[in-house]
Amino acid sequence: MTKKPQKLAYIKSYEYIRDKILNGDLPRGTKLIEERIAEELGVSRTPVREAIRKLEQEGLIFQKRVVNPTDIDLRNIFQVRILLEGFAARYSATYMSEENLEELRKCIIIARTGTTEEIMKANEKFHNIIVHTSNNPFMIDIIDRMQSIIYLFRKTVVYHKRPFLIDEHQQIYEAIRDHDGDEAERLMKEHLQADLDFCLHLLNQNKKIQNAST
Repeated sequence: MTKKPQKLAYIKSYEYIRDKILNGDLPRGTKLIEERIAEELGVSRTPVREAIRKLEQEGLIFQKRVVNPTDIDLRNIFQVRILLEGFAARYSATYMSEENLEELRKCIIIARTGTTEEIMKANEKFHNIIVHTSNNPFMIDIIDRMQSIIYLFRKTVVYHKRPFLIDEHQQIYEAIRDHDGDEAERLMKEHLQADLDFCLHLLNQNKKIQNAST
């Protein structure tokens, strides 16, 4: 197999597994069988193995099982986001362009009126604009490599309609617009802490339901 078909088979395998995890078709804790996936896709095991390795690096797979985050995992992931995105919000208050500010404002409007999928995209775009405004390639790279696992938590807060989610975006936007770096950082950290608390609450609720049914 030449390099180009190998790369195409890898991309196909990666996107297939990732999308099944993100869509919930592969529930948390599911063991991934390389041979079965390779057969489903009509590729060899090598690109499937490489795709699984990449998804392990992104935090969606652990020991060939779909990740099933513990309380500690959630806290560790959000700790990174709180530190980095808090800094990015502070930086944005000084350096964000008028064009990006307008994009932030549009994200809020869409999130208040759009469909669930539109809200998901607007939420992602809102945070990405702020992160990329940092102009710090190392920080951007860290957050970019976390995007898949972040998606799962974003899906949780959007689909379960976390209270005040968009109101908090509005407050962050206003602090950045007003060039108040201290306030922008504080609000972003509180926003992500609220996401974490909400996800932990749902996780513990699900544990109680599972324990009651056993």
